[in-house]
Amino acid sequence: MDLRDADRDETQPDGPRGRPTQPKVAASEKPEVRDWGKVPEPTEDIAFLEGPDTRGSELMRALRIFFEFIRGFRRLHFVGPCVTVFGSARIQEEHPSYALAREMGARIAEAGFTVMTGGGPGIMEAANRGAKGVGGRSVGCNIELPKEQHPNAYLDHWIEFRYFFVRKVMLIKYSYAFVVLPGGFGTLDEMFEAATLIQTDKIHDFPIVLMNVEYWRPLRELLESMVAAHTIDRGDLDRLVFTDSPDEAMEAIHAMAVKPFGLKPAPPRHRWLGE
Repeated sequence: MDLRDADRDETQPDGPRGRPTQPKVAASEKPEVRDWGKVPEPTEDIAFLEGPDTRGSELMRALRIFFEFIRGFRRLHFVGPCVTVFGSARIQEEHPSYALAREMGARIAEAGFTVMTGGGPGIMEAANRGAKGVGGRSVGCNIELPKEQHPNAYLDHWIEFRYFFVRKVMLIKYSYAFVVLPGGFGTLDEMFEAATLIQTDKIHDFPIVLMNVEYWRPLRELLESMVAAHTIDRGDLDRLVFTDSPDEAMEAIHAMAVKPFGLKPAPPRHRWLGE
């Protein structure tokens, strides 16, 4: 017998030239293939980031960005000391991380903090829901996206931003600590933004707590290899707290945020400023 015949999958009919045909894949199961040659539809964001534009257009964008910052500052000026919770918008209510985020939202609120999130669904909704459930304060910084993201139903106050970088400033500016649950590119972007600002002394040495140890294990191993390669310091890694325990997370927040910095109350409002 021909050895080539012995290796053949007898369950599949032969295709041209005696080669076994591949099983057919349903259209719904086919992986999405990105068309790299396709030019995306022009948007304001693409125009902003694709290079120089007319001087008038650049001036108008700069003004829009300025007023978006001012609107954010005015809306969030009185939220009080916050802890920001980062995590995926895609995680559903039945997922264990949703329950963990909800518990952390409650614990953070009970400790006297306002719970701040990106304002959307998933982990963000869970954290806001936990705060709301114990009578705490809950705020969100939502983002305009092509696939529309609506603010979740558990927010006392929320504000919508056009620019990601403005939104990230707001999520960091008012926070004493950052709790990071499983997420994707956006979550990593937000977490490393906070870590970089701490590393470079642009903000205080606030705690960054990563919850769900198993999920973050590959990231921790990568960071250990970066320490070994001397691209980050051991202290950069040691300031990250990896835990599955809400008790341990709150102990870190208390020890690294509340004790060193205290909880500053929200400033008084002034009627003549329309506050």
